[in-house]
Amino acid sequence: MITIATEDLTLHAGGHEFGIRVYPAPRPDGTVLVWLHGGAFIFGDLDVPEADATSRHLAEHGTSVVSVDYTLAPIDALDSIPLPPPQEGMPSPEELVKALDSGRSRAAFPVASVQSVAAFDWAAEHATDLGGLAHAVAIGGASAGGNLAASATARLRDRGANVPSASCLIYPVLHADLPAPDDALAARLAALPTGFDFTPEATAAINANYLGGASPREAYAFPGGHDPRGLAPTLIVNADTDRLRMSGQAYAAELAAAGVDVEVALVHGSEHGFLNGLEDPHRVAVLARMSRFIHERAAAARP
Repeated sequence: MITIATEDLTLHAGGHEFGIRVYPAPRPDGTVLVWLHGGAFIFGDLDVPEADATSRHLAEHGTSVVSVDYTLAPIDALDSIPLPPPQEGMPSPEELVKALDSGRSRAAFPVASVQSVAAFDWAAEHATDLGGLAHAVAIGGASAGGNLAASATARLRDRGANVPSASCLIYPVLHADLPAPDDALAARLAALPTGFDFTPEATAAINANYLGGASPREAYAFPGGHDPRGLAPTLIVNADTDRLRMSGQAYAAELAAAGVDVEVALVHGSEHGFLNGLEDPHRVAVLARMSRFIHERAAAARP
């Protein structure tokens, strides 16, 4: 196993301090990725496998990673949000609830979205220190983190400078109202154990909690359904038995129709959150696909 000498730093944006953990690639190849974990906007930290193991794997393969410990959303609606089921490598639901009471600062949209941009700017400013190139900084995330990565990409496009070379969205949630599943997916979702499906009611509660009173039609809150022209080249990887894949598929179609360079993949036999399963058979192949996409788009972005 390759040793990664990580460094934890504190940044400030959106009126709150937040953390980043830097994973310098031991053998850097010029690419840098800003990475955002998932967790329904209310769970997760830099130590969950989706954050730490993902960052370590990519760094071992040449991409320096800046993992973002963004400010999580409040937990006012916790009673209406189902806890995730036990998952290998993850804290138990009871431990997650305990962590929610840790006194950590929390804030609703747009704080985490703004912090995602600040983390990208930090990564671009320090890209050469990480063995990277300023024009080859990508951004990505999983689930809620995929939402934040897409949001930051839109903000950076609209700002008009220092834009990502690529965006990698893994089983992301991009629409405030999820497109309805087709009959085949609906049947598979119905067969899942209780708590493993993002029901429309659960998704509505999670999204409303994140929004904190902001409009669900706010383009930076849920980028799906808004003008995607000019966005960075985007990789979307959807889990198979996952209600959120309807959002990923719809967003991919929106990007393609707008002429954005988009690559979309469906991981057959997978379920939501597979990057948290260290022994999940799909995890390494998806990380390899991310690495390839980041490298190819970085090469294409050379000035």
